[in-house]
Amino acid sequence: MNLHACTEALRNKMGAASGLNATLKFDCGADGVVVLDGKSVPNTISNEDRETDCTIAITLANLAALLNGELEPTTGFMMGKFKVSGDMSVAMKLQRFV
Repeated sequence: MNLHACTEALRNKMGAASGLNATLKFDCGADGVVVLDGKSVPNTISNEDRETDCTIAITLANLAALLNGELEPTTGFMMGKFKVSGDMSVAMKLQRFV
């Protein structure tokens, strides 16, 4: 799954009203970023890099596995498959739709 496919998958899962009430970035390094803006109405998802409340550093392969249900969020975090910086409570809200 490429970055565009991950962005679309997140857009479909998040919907127009996620309840996130924060901004979050999946930082896939050289592969790019996916920014979720749960503060905007309707919620938006883009690939424009900007400051967010929470950043998840993750490989594109692990992001795809997370979105496909092959990687459970808590297990992935505990195994070091991704790192969270910023507001950890925002990352915890992701379990609703990832």
